[in-house]
Amino acid sequence: MSFTLTEEEKGILIRTAREAIAARLVQRAPRYPEPTNALRARCGAFVTLKKGGALRGCIGHISASKPLADTVKEVAVSSAFEDPRFPPIGSEEWGGVRIEISVLSPFQKITDVNRIEVGVHGIMMKRGFRSGLLLPQVAAEQGWNRDTFLTHTCYKAGLPGDAWKTGDVAIEIFSALVFGEPE
Repeated sequence: MSFTLTEEEKGILIRTAREAIAARLVQRAPRYPEPTNALRARCGAFVTLKKGGALRGCIGHISASKPLADTVKEVAVSSAFEDPRFPPIGSEEWGGVRIEISVLSPFQKITDVNRIEVGVHGIMMKRGFRSGLLLPQVAAEQGWNRDTFLTHTCYKAGLPGDAWKTGDVAIEIFSALVFGEPE
């Protein structure tokens, strides 16, 4: 992935995500830091929330339809309050929640799964109306090999674990620039 951000820009995005969630928690108008030109680039992104090292919310947009800073604002709020796997973040727990941001590269369709590098690539799996995506860091965090990563991406798409072997599943890979607050 050729897209990079400075440490200052990464900090701006973290503060942007934190401000978006905090403003919603206390029902006030957000005060966002000024984005740089790089943060106005159109990129897909995910915001992952963790509490005590455990997942607490993760939502993103894979398309590059909005400026990156705007995407981060939107998906931060969605991660905190709309991830169907978790109850909405409460103000009492907010101080213990850490933010991680993944800025996505463009997706590339592949036919040879050997091109997938665990810890480098994320996977999007599609068959018909079903699709599932796992970020690059998921496989590394879980200690998965390539086959296990493919299997779990199938599960995420609501497909049988071996669907990736059938040839009728579209597989796309991408990389991500991943950064966040320390645990």
